[in-house]
Amino acid sequence: VSYGPVPAIGGKSGAPTDPGTFTVFWKHLHHRSTIFHNAPMPYSVFFNGGDAFHEGSLRVPSAGCVHLTRSAAQTFYNALQVGDVVQVVR
Repeated sequence: VSYGPVPAIGGKSGAPTDPGTFTVFWKHLHHRSTIFHNAPMPYSVFFNGGDAFHEGSLRVPSAGCVHLTRSAAQTFYNALQVGDVVQVVR
């Protein structure tokens, strides 16, 4: 562990975030969702298909992503590189 734990919220009951060990495969600083009405997903670090760590509400569950505070999302975005291993734990 190089950073964390941090406050986070994962996917809602109908679209839970899969726990496990994954590899970062893509990053996008100013990503916008093509599925959810162009919703902003700043500091996105994609790790499991369409799932990503990104800045988002800690009060509203996602559709599978992991919402983080701006500070945590920035730290993850800056520290993680494509190919790095990440772990999602409930």
